[in-house]
Amino acid sequence: MLIVIPKEIADGENRVAVIPQTLAALKKAKLDIVVQSGAGARAFISDEAYANAGAVIETDVRAMFAKADVVLKIQPPMQNNDVNCHEVDMLKEGSILISLLDAYSQLDVLKKMAERNITTFGLEFVPRTTRAQSMDVLSSMAAIAGYSAVLESAALLPKYFPMLMTAAGTITPAKVFVIGAGVAGLMAISTAKRLGAVVEAYDTRPVVKEQVESLGAKFVEFDLGTQDAQDKGGYAKAQSEDFYRKQQEQMAAKVATVDVVITTAAIPGKPSPRLITDAMIQQMHTGSVIVDLAAERGGNAEGTVCGQIVEKHGVKLVGYIDYPSRKSVHASQLFSKNISTFLLNMVKDGALNLNMEDEIIKGALVVHEKQIVHPALKPLLEQPQ
Repeated sequence: MLIVIPKEIADGENRVAVIPQTLAALKKAKLDIVVQSGAGARAFISDEAYANAGAVIETDVRAMFAKADVVLKIQPPMQNNDVNCHEVDMLKEGSILISLLDAYSQLDVLKKMAERNITTFGLEFVPRTTRAQSMDVLSSMAAIAGYSAVLESAALLPKYFPMLMTAAGTITPAKVFVIGAGVAGLMAISTAKRLGAVVEAYDTRPVVKEQVESLGAKFVEFDLGTQDAQDKGGYAKAQSEDFYRKQQEQMAAKVATVDVVITTAAIPGKPSPRLITDAMIQQMHTGSVIVDLAAERGGNAEGTVCGQIVEKHGVKLVGYIDYPSRKSVHASQLFSKNISTFLLNMVKDGALNLNMEDEIIKGALVVHEKQIVHPALKPLLEQPQ
């Protein structure tokens, strides 16, 4: 069975889906590996390193896709302007694609995959179970984003993070408020604490209070009634408009007292909830920083611009969405472990075994037998176009 690892073509994408150190496990499973020339260059991995690990290096991307049984990617399939062809159209009919899909906003691409009978797995749908932890791409990349968000805010804030006792006087520590205590939020909390800030955190899920406090932060509690705030997958659930209105009212007082706000509240497949309003930003200290990790779907803060830093009322709003790509070496290492473990879970004696009784395989399967089969996407397919 031939496994293909192409070069990522999305603008600003520096990661590679599989690194040379992972190839040993794939080779041991009797898989043949082809890597596109230059696939690892932006993660500082040479073609020679792949070749030494047992991969065949291919320069012709069309030929590579045409013979692939399984393609391992990071970004969803897209138009390859170098060869003037969409990646879906280069795939062999009946082959398998494993990648992040951004499925809710890529329905047209998924329909193309179905038409060409490409069995497609979306890594964002890997169930959050104990057995699937080593396959959880979202958690791996979210941890990098949380870490990077704190470093970004520390660089932009015109203050020290830690308390310092100097001959010239005492420096009080920066106050950091993290909204959302998922993987990104918890990493942001621990990173800000290591830098010496005073850290507080809030989440709609009271169950995470112990985790927040174990990292040395104070858990902020609002009176909102959040018993039903978490879905079966461990993600925060969307709430009512009345809930978000009450949340904003109580959050405004807290935001006005801090130097840095890091927001991580994202709901899969839905616009990011608006947590920080323009009026709240006006009440913040001039020079404060908001890092909005939910910028890709509209942002948690009013005025966030996806991919940019903007300033409102003297407060910098950071809307970068490419933090994992900026840490391409370790992001590729983690992604490689995740995607290869997912693949090997389906391999037996060098062949694919799509066991639909396996909750991991079933949970991540998006396109199969010329149909979009994931239950989370079916309501969108039924909507009038």
